[in-house]
Amino acid sequence: MTRPAMKGPPREPPSLLGETDLHLFNEGTHARLYEKLGSRRITFDGQVGVYFAVWAPNAERVSVIGDWNGWDDTRAPLKRHGESGIWEGFIPGVDYGQVYKYRIWSRFNGYRVDKADPYAVRQEVPPKTGSVVWHLDGYEWGDAEWMKVRRHRNALGAPLSFYEVHLGSWMRVPEEGNRSLTYREIAPRLAAHCKALGFSHVEIMPIMEHPFFGSWGYQVTGYFAPTSRYGTAQDFMYLVDHLHQEGIGVVLDWVPAHFPSDEHGLAYFDGTHLYEHADRRQGFHPEWKSEIFNYGRHEVRSFLISSATYWLDRFHVDGLRVDGVASMLYLDYGRKEGEWIPNEHGGHENLQAVSFLRQFNETVYREHPDTQTIAEESTAWPMVSRPVYMGGLGFGMKWDMGWMHDTLAYFARDPVHRRFHHNQLTFRGLYAFHENYVLPLSHDEVVYGKGSLIGKMAGDRWQKFANLRTLYAYMFAQPGKKLLFMGSEFAQWSEWSHDSSLDWHLVGDGGDHARMQMCVGELNWLYRRERALHELDGDARGMEWVEANDAEYSVLAFLRKARDPSERVLFVANLTPVVRSNYRVGVDAEVGSGWRELFNSDATVFGGTGHGNGGRVTVTPVPWHGRRASLNLTLPPMGALFLKAE
Repeated sequence: MTRPAMKGPPREPPSLLGETDLHLFNEGTHARLYEKLGSRRITFDGQVGVYFAVWAPNAERVSVIGDWNGWDDTRAPLKRHGESGIWEGFIPGVDYGQVYKYRIWSRFNGYRVDKADPYAVRQEVPPKTGSVVWHLDGYEWGDAEWMKVRRHRNALGAPLSFYEVHLGSWMRVPEEGNRSLTYREIAPRLAAHCKALGFSHVEIMPIMEHPFFGSWGYQVTGYFAPTSRYGTAQDFMYLVDHLHQEGIGVVLDWVPAHFPSDEHGLAYFDGTHLYEHADRRQGFHPEWKSEIFNYGRHEVRSFLISSATYWLDRFHVDGLRVDGVASMLYLDYGRKEGEWIPNEHGGHENLQAVSFLRQFNETVYREHPDTQTIAEESTAWPMVSRPVYMGGLGFGMKWDMGWMHDTLAYFARDPVHRRFHHNQLTFRGLYAFHENYVLPLSHDEVVYGKGSLIGKMAGDRWQKFANLRTLYAYMFAQPGKKLLFMGSEFAQWSEWSHDSSLDWHLVGDGGDHARMQMCVGELNWLYRRERALHELDGDARGMEWVEANDAEYSVLAFLRKARDPSERVLFVANLTPVVRSNYRVGVDAEVGSGWRELFNSDATVFGGTGHGNGGRVTVTPVPWHGRRASLNLTLPPMGALFLKAE
């Protein structure tokens, strides 16, 4: 008689976490946790299902609840992975598209909560808050040519001009309840618009999942999930891919400075302050009413670093613009006396955040050296965009918030008073090369009652348009990369609203708004064509003042230079509504040689009066501005000129 074979104990499902993963996670240096934690479909013992893993070190129990098990917390318990604090398990029969959360019982105070998966690559469309089992496969990229050359397209010496976009309100479909465009719908429209106007890159306001649409994406709950409002991860890949194929780079806003306190999110995750500081003087942002990451906790660093590399790895993005860096750097940011804790040396610098930002930048440039990181940093913190090995924070670029504030304040003044405030434009010369700057005219300047850019300009309607054209010309002439928020390219009158489309009808009649858009396009293409306007944006050799002191006439003039010193472009601006005839500007050039007018903001095609120099001016033998010869120019009213030696 044959005895039946003895059955062994059931096999344990495989873990995706190796010893190296756990070591790097606990060390704070794991750069790709998204490959290990979260949910992913696998086959085990002939059964198809989903492997789940979540970090909840202070949990007593963790279960996966979802629409496949009636949200019953007894049917899919997870097990601890040793002493790692990670709970994991394999649930057979679960498939893509199914919704789930983690039910967590804390070992403290009987706290129980249902949490979305911090590593989910897809979330339900808000206001729903569940995570969705999904994948990143199945998309065939077509941007190989862009990826080969993007090192040059993203370089500091390249003509970088960013078009800042909020995807949900750039363009809507009024015939369908004013809904936003999907990722795939917006792709060809956005690419065509940027390509026509010469923008080199799109900078997309945060598309990571966020519960409150009115936060514009700056209150993130899903650091690995493109918002489902506009489609899936693959749909977002399509958007990036299409832009790349049209020669346009993509930068994403990334928000490691804070996160919202929504119950389904990261806050108080396992009944403890896991991702945030427990002490509210360090863990709560008083201005934004949100939680602050604990940058000193190694596992939190791994989470954030993995989020950063995820968007670069899987979505081919060309850079990350880091929001709210100033709030990270200072322990007393937005706080009154007694509301913050000094660092170990008694200072107000957040040393843990400084260390994290340096690690972030080192990781990004090590893993993706052909991309860029950009800091929104509003203080005088030194060497933000200098390498870590030199003592810097390691960013590639930094927003010049001082330039933005001074320049907008100047252009809002009645021209009759501008001679008393000339230094608002010239002061930047003292610091313009301390960092690799981006000159931002961003969304922050056209919301919350600040009005639109055209609305900020001084004067009547004609003067407002002339002022804005000259402001844009001045921005493109200044050393530094450029950023313009959507709607500003055609001088939208109304303040930006995230709940409605841009006022595209304004450009349809070929009037002032269409001419303004043409002006911006011409400036972008000029910036791209002329090496002198971009090659040395971050180098003091790239600019030379010719006239910085003519406050009485509100005129300024300077040269921009390329690496080849023979490549020079002269910029001259007249910031009053008076034509300046016979205005002399010194040049070191051969007498009788010609200088070509590359751009005139007062050209009739842009809506101007047509004053200028007939397209060309000849060098005369009159020394001026300490130079051996000069140009005798007609300066258009409230206008700007770009000239180049023939």
